This record gives sequence, structure tokens and C-alpha cells, in this order.
Amino acid sequence: MKTILGMVALGVFAVGAVFAEFPSPMALRAGAAKLTPAPANEQLAGTWRLVRFTRTNVATGEAQDTFGKAPSGFIQFGGDGRMMMLVVKEQRAAPPEPEKMTEQQRADLFKTMIAYAGTYTFDGKALICHLDVTWNQAWTGTDIVRHVTLEGSKLILTADAHKSYVDGNVISAVMVFEKVL
Repeated sequence: MKTILGMVALGVFAVGAVFAEFPSPMALRAGAAKLTPAPANEQLAGTWRLVRFTRTNVATGEAQDTFGKAPSGFIQFGGDGRMMMLVVKEQRAAPPEPEKMTEQQRADLFKTMIAYAGTYTFDGKALICHLDVTWNQAWTGTDIVRHVTLEGSKLILTADAHKSYVDGNVISAVMVFEKVL
């Protein structure tokens, strides 16, 4: 399973490298194709591995691990202002033959991942991702804001309270990453 996840991660990063060379349709429409690296972006530049993903139900204060105690994932920031993220639940069920997956198996895999890419801006505190492509089409073309804390080799992204796409509860979420490259 780790080999397959490693191959998927390499594939995602390879695709990201290819797309990093092309401005997004949104960037072209907005005239933002002339992105220039900012000093704050240099703090984020590189690849980060997910080590923790938690969410807190705002109404009850109950905290839980999102996607289990050991989810897998990466977030990558380029000095050119492009980013991509892929996160999956721990121990996702692998269908025995991908070409024979049932609709339920497809739905279960979809519900146990997050993936998006686009451009980003970072002012040293707030990260704004301008999403060009997402696993959840409702997010494509939107901006998401995360509050950033950098602690040595750790990157902590905190989301403001929002309605969860998983269960509809109002939650806040925290993702902790460690620097890989």
C-alpha cells in the first residue's frame, strides 16, 4: 500500500511540475499570470508531509481526528505562486480490480480524500489558495483561507469555522505538516 501511495504522490507531484509551467485559466482571466515570488512565499516553498489532521465541532467542542489517526498526504508550494494538496484517510479500502469498482466503492474513496491545486498568496500569516482544480467541483474557482503558523520544520494550517462538507456540522480544522523538501 505504501508503494502505491508513494507512486500516487510522485504522480501528483509530476503533474504539478508540468502544470506549474502553465498559467491557470483563472490566472489568465484575472491577468494574474505574471505572479512573482514574494519573500513570504519562500517560507512555504517546498513539499510538506501531513502528520495530523483534526477537526473540532464548534457547537459541542468535541475534537476528532479527521481521516483517522494516521492520514496520508502532502502539500506543495512552488516559489512561482502555485500549490497543490492531496490528503487521504488512513487505511482506505482498495478495490481488488479498479476497473470493476462499484459506485459505492467510488463514493467511499471520494469521501476519504481532499485534493486541490491553484495559485496562492501568503502574507506571513494568512494563506489564500485560489483553486483552479479540486476533487470537489463545488470548490473549483473559489478561494480558501488558512491561518498559518510556522514552528521550525512544522507548518500548521488552521481553518476558520465553516460547514463541513462531510456531515454539515460547523467545524474548525487544523492540519499539521512537516517539511520534506
